[in-house]
Amino acid sequence: MYPTSCDTFVALPPSTEDQRIVFGKNSDRPCDEVQEVVYFPAKDHEPEEKVQCTYIEIEQVAQTHAVVLSRPAWLWGAEMGANEHQVCIGNEAVWGKESVDGEEALLGMDLVRLALERADTAERAVDVITDLLEKHGQGGNCMEDECGLTYHNSFLISDRTEAWVLETAGKYWAAERVKAGYRNISNEYSIETKIDREHPELRTYAEKQRWWNGKTEFNFATVYSYSNTARIEAANGRRCEGRKLLQKSQGHIKAETMMEILRDKESGINMEGLFMTTGSMVSVVPKDQNLPGVHFFTATPDPERSVFKPFIFVVDIKQLKHTCSPCFGEEDPVKKKPRFQSKPNRKHPLFLKHEGAAAIIDSGGVKGERIVEKMRVLEKQKLTEMEKYLTKGIEDATLLVHLFTDTVDEEFSIYSNA
Repeated sequence: MYPTSCDTFVALPPSTEDQRIVFGKNSDRPCDEVQEVVYFPAKDHEPEEKVQCTYIEIEQVAQTHAVVLSRPAWLWGAEMGANEHQVCIGNEAVWGKESVDGEEALLGMDLVRLALERADTAERAVDVITDLLEKHGQGGNCMEDECGLTYHNSFLISDRTEAWVLETAGKYWAAERVKAGYRNISNEYSIETKIDREHPELRTYAEKQRWWNGKTEFNFATVYSYSNTARIEAANGRRCEGRKLLQKSQGHIKAETMMEILRDKESGINMEGLFMTTGSMVSVVPKDQNLPGVHFFTATPDPERSVFKPFIFVVDIKQLKHTCSPCFGEEDPVKKKPRFQSKPNRKHPLFLKHEGAAAIIDSGGVKGERIVEKMRVLEKQKLTEMEKYLTKGIEDATLLVHLFTDTVDEEFSIYSNA
């Protein structure tokens, strides 16, 4: 079973409204995998402290930033997320001519979390990820079962002023800066000749492997990609469709626009099947440093049948529990299991309630239609409320401490009263 989707988007002025950056991602994972939304506060760490990632332990830094993450419930890292400095990151699985290492190292999802915890700008996140790649490498099974799915990673990273696309092949990498307009990535290399930063041996390594003759213009995607595979063709089709959807709303892209793109099934962006969209994220970050960013997460599969719920970082959010959605686990253990042991039931209460509601929606009829209608009303209400903060700022931060969980409670009531 191979992933056939995962799409990440960013739009910057002048493609957006009101001088804002809009970020979005669909996380497409095995259909039986649970995704949870979790919050971890900023923290000071002891000298020589270590951090246990999904498979390996690495050195910890002196201080980590507050982060909100959407992640598969079994691992340490994250598919996507944001930090208190309004850095947003999503990753994609990519394959190419460079072989994928099955040895346990850092997962791409670990790198997403590590970069969010350690970087206060998008470009610094590029530094964090590439430094960790050089030191620890990437590799290991990216699924909880024993199928042995491994891949390289690409990343789309944004902050208040710009975005970066970072694409990797083992320890080698290329990065492209995006200062305006829009950009999206799927499960293929997309950086061509516009390379703003790169691994110092990126080109010499390609020459040694006889992928590039050293004379023609260096095109990263052409040099490092497979020559042609069905998987790459499918990813290219989705990336093109995603670009068309962004183009369609150019100059007027906002949170609702990105949510509709993530809900689009005809393009394959909202994935169904053995691999499906198990979690979605949309972030709206004003360029004005005095205004908060708003980060919306579903924490449930299929954004078409989910509610995007808002989260805002506030100065004093210590009273918020580690899990900002009603997921299991107060701390952050690496949720490993002995080989051949069956998967534990990781379904959190929201997932279970949503699962029941989705079955009613799928069966058709008036009851399902009413559920969807109420979900959209709740989402629209939250979008309207968040516009006030995006425009005028935060006057009373205490009102926002439980913003996400309060919205989850409202979603619960829709399902309970169905």
